[in-house]
Amino acid sequence: MVAPNYDVVVVGAGGDGPVTAWKLAEAGLSVLVLEAGPFYGNEQWPKPSEESGGEASSSSTDLSGELLDEQFTTREFEMVNKLLFGPADHERGFWFRKFPGDGAILQCAGVGGTTLHYTGCHPRAYPASVDEQGHWPIDYADLLPYYREIEAMCEVSPAPVTAKEELFFRGAARAGWDLLHDLNVTEPGYRPQPNAIRRPDPKLHVDAGYDGDFSYPEVEGDTLALGNIAGNPHPRGAPYEEKAKRSSNVSFVPAALETGNVTIRPNAFVTDVRTETSLGDRPTATGVTFRDTWSGRTERVDAEVVVLAAGAIETPRLWLNADLPDNEWVGRGLTIHFGDNVMGLWNEDDLDELLGKDTVDQHEGQDIAARFDYPGLGMLQTVGTTPGVGAILGFGASASGFTFQNDTADAPWDTMGRLAGPELKRLLADYRRMLQVLVVSDDRPHRRNGVTVTPGLADEHGPIPVVNYEPSEGDQKRRDELATIAAEILREAGASHVHRSDSPPTALHVHSTMRMGKVLDEACEAYDVERLFVADHSALPNGVGGANPTNTGQALAARTADEILDRCF
Repeated sequence: MVAPNYDVVVVGAGGDGPVTAWKLAEAGLSVLVLEAGPFYGNEQWPKPSEESGGEASSSSTDLSGELLDEQFTTREFEMVNKLLFGPADHERGFWFRKFPGDGAILQCAGVGGTTLHYTGCHPRAYPASVDEQGHWPIDYADLLPYYREIEAMCEVSPAPVTAKEELFFRGAARAGWDLLHDLNVTEPGYRPQPNAIRRPDPKLHVDAGYDGDFSYPEVEGDTLALGNIAGNPHPRGAPYEEKAKRSSNVSFVPAALETGNVTIRPNAFVTDVRTETSLGDRPTATGVTFRDTWSGRTERVDAEVVVLAAGAIETPRLWLNADLPDNEWVGRGLTIHFGDNVMGLWNEDDLDELLGKDTVDQHEGQDIAARFDYPGLGMLQTVGTTPGVGAILGFGASASGFTFQNDTADAPWDTMGRLAGPELKRLLADYRRMLQVLVVSDDRPHRRNGVTVTPGLADEHGPIPVVNYEPSEGDQKRRDELATIAAEILREAGASHVHRSDSPPTALHVHSTMRMGKVLDEACEAYDVERLFVADHSALPNGVGGANPTNTGQALAARTADEILDRCF
């Protein structure tokens, strides 16, 4: 049962909220975590999308690997529909967010949040993005002890190399770039992706000739089955905490529950932050009101401290809907790592000469296992997808229209734009000889980009988020330069055809809408509301240079927990 009051209420059990809850609970505080979505793999909710189930979970003995295996299938379409931002009861539809153009916001609801479908990528921010861009009120050195703590909890290690990574590394080396060895990247170069995925069982090495069962306990660690975007329940049969991908529900949630001080209440959408204001003082947070997404019943809970960790879209939405004090930067400064996709296609004979086989087989290995870093511009990373997802990302949408509308005579790619019909069919027929490179740019925070709410455009939880994003000329140039480098690497790796998507803006990584230094102070406490903290990617002052943000978001959430203990308890 949820009690009427706690030391701390954390709003959101996504990638970052469980980190803060774990740290505070380890210090002996009572913590309630409210999550809008379902709790998969928990015996309190054996059918989380069909029945309301239990009310709350306070014990790690509720966690079940067997149940997670039932609920997280390897059927791509089923899981893509399950892991979106909406209520546990899918019959009620998704929670709508308004986003411009053909782009989309890729986020999950549920305990684990967007780490349920992320690919495990856990690099650190580029030091220059923290120390030299002028957005951060703290130094990169302040984050280092927290990076080490998060990386140990998530068992971060270099991704294993399969054919697609070998091909990318070969191209990068031939293009003159260096292999990087340091986790704190200050120069351009390439390296294996630091992933929060357990290393594969040694018996799965290509030279070991393993021909046995791929389920637990015959195989421990990653099975290289390319299932992270669909939740990755591998290895099948493993206990909940032994799953290979260290998403926050597998790494931090069990640790938090094991303290005995944490209660997690899923299916609870927070609609209000309550405050008290003494005469002449700024408001102080005293608790929240939430709505049960099954019954519609509203409840309130009191707390000494409120932590917002609902993500870079919902946290500013909650602030704006809760009628908290005006701050011109609430919801503003959105960065999304303005991205693109560049595809390489190889001839069979060339691949045979390069790899000793005539296919790339991007479906083998970890989803994203090789990267190219360029502080000041952003990053490139190889992406292994199934044909359907690959077709959507690489050929399904373009800001430049269809390929026949674009003259590429002087471009570093052979084709650019959207593909359809026979040409799409011809390219996808060669899926096994194709490799996709994701371009992720260091887009900078601009006040015009962000999240607002409009009265009258509402759902059952109040006015919905209206998201605006328009890249600057500088953002466009950084993305173009990275796309050119990607094409060069693919050419040097022997690709016979290079295609650029020129993708429309899509919110793959979402951050910086409640920025430190603008809305939050150096401890991530709101300037305008006492005892109200933020511990999610919205607190990041910029896009951390273009590096995947999960490690930095979690490191900052761990630091925020220490700041809460220092200031409030």
